[in-house]
Amino acid sequence: MTFDPLEQRGIPLDRQVRGWRELNVTPIDPDASDPYTRCRVITMNGIEVEAILFSHQLARNTVDPEVKRGLAEVRYVEAQQQKAVNWLLPGVSSVLETTIAYEQVAVDLTSWIARMEPDPYLRQAYEFGVLEDFDHLYRYANLYEMIEHRKAEAIVDGLTEVMPGRPTRMHHRHPFDNVRDPYDKAATDPLSKLHALTVLSAEQQTMNFYMNTGPTYMEPIARQLYQEIGLVEEEHVTHYESLVDPGETWWEQLVNHEYNECYLYYSFMEQESHPKVKALWELHLNMELEHLRIACDLMRRHDGREPEEVLAPQLPNVLTFEPNKEYLRELLATQIDLTTLGAGYVREAHERFEQMQQRLHDGERPPSDRVIDQHREMFDRDYRQETEGPHPVASERA
Repeated sequence: MTFDPLEQRGIPLDRQVRGWRELNVTPIDPDASDPYTRCRVITMNGIEVEAILFSHQLARNTVDPEVKRGLAEVRYVEAQQQKAVNWLLPGVSSVLETTIAYEQVAVDLTSWIARMEPDPYLRQAYEFGVLEDFDHLYRYANLYEMIEHRKAEAIVDGLTEVMPGRPTRMHHRHPFDNVRDPYDKAATDPLSKLHALTVLSAEQQTMNFYMNTGPTYMEPIARQLYQEIGLVEEEHVTHYESLVDPGETWWEQLVNHEYNECYLYYSFMEQESHPKVKALWELHLNMELEHLRIACDLMRRHDGREPEEVLAPQLPNVLTFEPNKEYLRELLATQIDLTTLGAGYVREAHERFEQMQQRLHDGERPPSDRVIDQHREMFDRDYRQETEGPHPVASERA
C-alpha cells in the first residue's frame, strides 16, 4: 500500500458542513447487508465519538481562543460525521440486537488487531480482553433467545461463533489489576499507537452504550446482565487506555486521532460491499485528510515538531473485518484461565482477585451465570452456535 495521508489533500474545511438532506442517510437493511457492514458502522461511530470527546478535552485544556475556535470548527464536522455514521444503523433493530452486533465488533476487531500487533506485551493485552468480549457475546445471545425468541445467528451470520469464553464472573478484578504498562511513545511502532486508540475507542463506545441502555429493559435479568457487563466494560476501558503513553503531548494525540480516522475510513472504503456506505466512507476520508492537515499544522506551531516524527510514513495494511474462529479457539485452549496481577498476567487466583470476587458475588450467582440458568430452564439447553464442531476446552464454561 502506498497511500500516504500526509501527502493527500482533502475537502477544504469551509465546504464540509452538510445540510439536513445530506445527513439524512438511508439506514442499512439488517437482513440484506453484510453483517460486517454493520460492524464497520459501529466501529466508526466509536472512533468519531472518541474524536469529539478528545477535542472537547483539548479545548478545555488550552487558553488560546484561536485554538478553541479552530477545534470547534473541526469538531462540528466530526459531530456531523458521527450522526451520519451512527444513523446508518437500522431503526428496526432492538437494543439487544445492536448489543450483539457491538460484541461481534469487539470480538473480530480485537482479534484482528491482536493478530497484527507487533508488540508482544500489547498483543497479550488484546488477547486477554477478547476472550472476555467473546463470553459477553455468549451471555447476550442467551438473553436474546429468552426475551426476543430469536437466535444470535441471525445477526452474526456464522462469521463469529457464539460459545463460552472466559466466564464473565471471573472478569471482576481489583481496579489496581486493570492498569497495564504503557507503550513507549519514542520506541513503539506507529501501528501500535493506532491499534491502541482503535480498541480503546471501541470499548469506550460499548461502555457508554451499556451505561445508558441497560435500564431501559423491563426484564430483571436483562437489567442485571447489562449492569454486570457494563462494569466489565469499564474495566476494559481502564485496561486499554493505560496502554497509551501518558507522555504524549496533546498535539501528538491530536494528529494520532486524525491519522487513525484516515486509516480506518480508508480501510473500510477498500473492503465495503454496500455501495452507499462505501461512498460515505470515501466522503469522510476526504474530510479527515483536511482535519489531519490542520492537526499537523497545530503540532508544528505548538509542539515545534514535524508530524512525520510520530506518524507512520504511509498507511499500514487495511484493517479488516473477517472471521477469527481458529485464532479464538487457540486462545480459548491456552489462555482461558488467565487473570491479571499488577500490570501482568497470572494463572492462579491471588488474594486481591479473590477478595474482589467475594465482595461482588458474596456467595450468590452473578447475572451472567443466572442468565444461562434461566435459559436452560426455559429450553433445556444453553444457546451457542459453533460452526466447526464443539471445542474441547470451552464445552462447559457457563
